[in-house]
Amino acid sequence: MLRTFVFTMALLLTVGTAVLAQLPPQPPPVANPLTQGTDQERAACAPDVIKHCGELVKEDAPADVFAILGCLQTKRLKISVACRQVLDNHGQ
Repeated sequence: MLRTFVFTMALLLTVGTAVLAQLPPQPPPVANPLTQGTDQERAACAPDVIKHCGELVKEDAPADVFAILGCLQTKRLKISVACRQVLDNHGQ
């Protein structure tokens, strides 16, 4: 019984390692998603974020960049031309 258990565990570890070795490499993480884009791009969208997505910006917590991006995308027709251009330039 013990031999079967040890053999099974060794087999699982070997197969698991082989499977993991075949996964594609992962991209490096973004250092800080809040600093993406240039100062001009952030300045172009800051008024729209405050005006249309202000409920997502909290002073005591880090901003949820993806939630803000989603908000800007859903309100694309209401945001400024400059901010719309920033979204277009980044494929959003």
